[in-house]
Amino acid sequence: MTLVHGKHETEWITISVDEYESMKRTIDVLTDKELMTQIKRGQQKDVKSRDFKEVVKELSI
Repeated sequence: MTLVHGKHETEWITISVDEYESMKRTIDVLTDKELMTQIKRGQQKDVKSRDFKEVVKELSI
């Protein structure tokens, strides 16, 4: 663990609630070791994949 001592300046960044929730979900996925292992295994397989937005459009949902 690294501790940083010294002057602290507070700065603000404003983002939408949707963006904040999306970032939290991304962090949840990236910190889930089992899920990341499954994702990596899936990427290593020679399997065709499709873009989610294309499937939604095709299914009209």
